[in-house]
Amino acid sequence: MFNDKTNQVLGYELESSRIKSRQKGNITLSFLSGFDIIETANRVFGFGNWDYSTKLEVVSQEVNQNQNNVICYKALVNIVVHDASHTKLVSREDVGFGTGIAKTLADAHEGGAKEAVTDAIKRCFRSFGNQFGNSLYDKSRQHQNQQPAQIQQSQQPQQQYQQPQTQQVQNNQGTYSLQEYTSILNLGLQILEQGENLVIVGDKNIIFNSRDIIKACSFRWSNENKSWFKQKYQQQAA
Repeated sequence: MFNDKTNQVLGYELESSRIKSRQKGNITLSFLSGFDIIETANRVFGFGNWDYSTKLEVVSQEVNQNQNNVICYKALVNIVVHDASHTKLVSREDVGFGTGIAKTLADAHEGGAKEAVTDAIKRCFRSFGNQFGNSLYDKSRQHQNQQPAQIQQSQQPQQQYQQPQTQQVQNNQGTYSLQEYTSILNLGLQILEQGENLVIVGDKNIIFNSRDIIKACSFRWSNENKSWFKQKYQQQAA
C-alpha cells in the first residue's frame, strides 16, 4: 500500500516535543493536538492523498446550574488514505465525543460538534501508529510531555499571579481567595492580574479541554477578549 519511505516515517518514534498534557481529576493525560494530527497526515501521506467523511449525532442537551447550554455530540468519522498513484486505498472508522458549553445554543452546538469530530479523527489516525499517538496508549512507555508554551504578555501591563503564604489578599477594594485556583495552576496554566480581573493564560488546548475545571472556579469566557476571566475582588459582607 505505502512506499518504503512512508512506512519508514510511520515507524519512527514519536517526538516528545509534540506531546501535550492535561489534567483529568488526579490523572495526567498525554495527547496530540488536533492540528498536529492533520499536519502529520499531510506530511506523511501528502496533500490530497487523504480525506474523511463525518456523521454527527446529538447525544444529550441540558442547561447546567450556571444557565449554560450543555450539548454532547457523537461523531462517526471515516478516513480514507490513498497511495501516491491513487490506485489503492485504506480506510479507518472510529467514533468520537465532544461537549459544548456556552450561553447560546449556537456556540454550544459548535463547540460540541468540533470537539467530537476532532476526537474521532484522532482515534482513526491512531491505527497508523506512533506518528499519530498510538504509543501514548502504551502505559509501559515513559513519555516526556511538552511544557505549556510561554505566553507573551500583551501591551497592557500584567502581573503574574503567584500564591503567597497567606490564604487571602485583602485591601480596601475587597478580598479574593487563593486556594480555590489550585486546580487551575496544577494544569500548568497561569493566572494573571489584568486591571480588576484575573485572566487565565497558557496552552490553548489545555484551556479548551479543561473548561469544566475553569468554570468550577467561577471564571467566565469573554468573546471580546477571547479569554477566561473573573473579577479579582469579592466585596466583604457587611
